[in-house]
Amino acid sequence: MDTNTWILVLAVAAVLAVALGAAVVLLVRLVRTRRELRRAGLPTGPRWVFWGAVAYVVLPTDLMPDPAYFDDIAVLLLALRSMRASSDPLR
Repeated sequence: MDTNTWILVLAVAAVLAVALGAAVVLLVRLVRTRRELRRAGLPTGPRWVFWGAVAYVVLPTDLMPDPAYFDDIAVLLLALRSMRASSDPLR
């Protein structure tokens, strides 16, 4: 393999590592947000939003098969936004 191929392989690996890291960070934030909302006695929205997002990230099947975790990140962001919106007293 030549130098360009190695650079491309390393770049793809770096992108995948960053995407996986983002998915893990968002999953941790989702779990922490749910825990904090429950401790405060605030509603956390439908349970299926939380557990559905967790299951989607953990299970190997995807709606959009791709080598990165972009759809997983989108599902986690939507669940986090939904949980925070359900606890917003102004809504």
